[in-house]
This record gives sequence, C-alpha cells and structure tokens, in this order.
Amino acid sequence: MASSNKRKTTMAKLNRERGLAERRLEKQAKKAARKQAAAEDARQPEATQPAGEPAAAGFDDSSES
Repeated sequence: MASSNKRKTTMAKLNRERGLAERRLEKQAKKAARKQAAAEDARQPEATQPAGEPAAAGFDDSSES
C-alpha cells in the first residue's frame, strides 16, 4: 500500500537536476577541447622557434655572472 503514497518530483528539483546535467556536459566539452588542443600542440614540430633562441625566456645562464 505504500505505492499509493508515491511522491512526485517537484519542478524545482527537475530544474536543478537539468542544470547540473548541462553543467557537467559543458565541463566535459571544455575538458575534451583542452585535451585535443594539447594533443595538437604536441604533434606540431618544435621548429616553430627561431634557431639560436632559448626555449624558455628568462632561463639564459650566459648573460649572468
């Protein structure tokens, strides 16, 4: 007889759950985009920097002393 007292989910709860699901999808999409961008950067050759310049600026030991 407990089934006759079934509570219905309120619209507010349905809206919260839908919003949460949308945020999760957006987060997954952003994560996938970052992962894809990182993979594309890794595939590009490192010849994009001019020859003779250090890879990381500010770590040049030759100018100090």
